Amino acid sequence: MAILCYPSTGRNVYKVRFFFADAKKLSSNVQNSKNSFLYCQEIVRKHDYENFIATLLLPPGPRQSTIAVRAFNVSVAQVQDQVSQGLIGQMRMKFWSDTLEAIYQDAPPAQLVALQLHEAVRQHKLSKRWFQRLISSRENHLSSKSFQSLSNLEDYAEHSASSILYLTLESLNVRTIESDHAASHIGRAQVQHKVSQNDILKGIDDKRMKDLIFDVASSANAHIEKAKTIMPKMSSEARLALIPLLSVVSYLEQLRKVDFNVFDSRLSQRNPLLPWKMWWNKFRGKI
Repeated sequence: MAILCYPSTGRNVYKVRFFFADAKKLSSNVQNSKNSFLYCQEIVRKHDYENFIATLLLPPGPRQSTIAVRAFNVSVAQVQDQVSQGLIGQMRMKFWSDTLEAIYQDAPPAQLVALQLHEAVRQHKLSKRWFQRLISSRENHLSSKSFQSLSNLEDYAEHSASSILYLTLESLNVRTIESDHAASHIGRAQVQHKVSQNDILKGIDDKRMKDLIFDVASSANAHIEKAKTIMPKMSSEARLALIPLLSVVSYLEQLRKVDFNVFDSRLSQRNPLLPWKMWWNKFRGKI
């Protein structure tokens, strides 16, 4: 007598259910990743436009990671702008410090910047110390918007703007002394070119103010020239990470044209040719 054997339908039903559950979870993760990236991209575009344009020139993977890094920077920097009470500011800084710890423990909070940054850290093995320096620099500057000296300003720049460039290099898998050295100079120049009446200029008369701005601009230009001497030794990927240099050069040229008057309204206008200049330099492989 023949015996007919049929497959276990119950087991197959469970397999199908698990398959669809996994597919649904994967779809949800993809949607969350998409939402977090779009959110980060928008806040960088809105609050850090020139660096946003430069980031668009990076390859897709490093671009997403750098957008996450810069969104984290915007979020931390906004604490000082949005909070007037020191204790509340410290609490918000503590939130970002705790968030960073959670990210490196593979347990990011359900916050869009944190989720995107966790993905960046996981994919590119980004160094935790640069984020810690970024937070500490903002936290130490939380109660005051002024700098006592050019040296204080440079130290702040090294821990903030330069740290972002180090992370951008890491997202491109570039970890060399030459690249970090150039990034340090460009980061210092980036912050110096943004010095305004809200920083070290209060209570200074017009002549002294103009002299001070000239000194700061000269220091920024010196950092740019130093970086340019290092860049020929760097790979094309590393030079691409440092393309924000062009926005500093553009601003310093505008500043010279208005005779170092930081109150001139023309300085607040975006340079419409800057995106094209960045793209053209990428196309030529030069900065």
